[in-house]
Amino acid sequence: MFGRLGAPEIILILVVVVLLFGAKRLPDMARSLGQSLRILKSETKAMKTDGAADAPAERTADAAPA
Repeated sequence: MFGRLGAPEIILILVVVVLLFGAKRLPDMARSLGQSLRILKSETKAMKTDGAADAPAERTADAAPA
């Protein structure tokens, strides 16, 4: 369904977006979206490193009582 979007359709969508939100608000929206994605990326990276740091400690704790 979306595979058939050509250049005229994309241009029409962009024009509608500019008309709906206004040219002045689009840079602010893009900036806030970029900041949100940057925060999400850093939080995901922190979760992965925390998970990797916690995993060996859990394995040693499980092995000690046995």
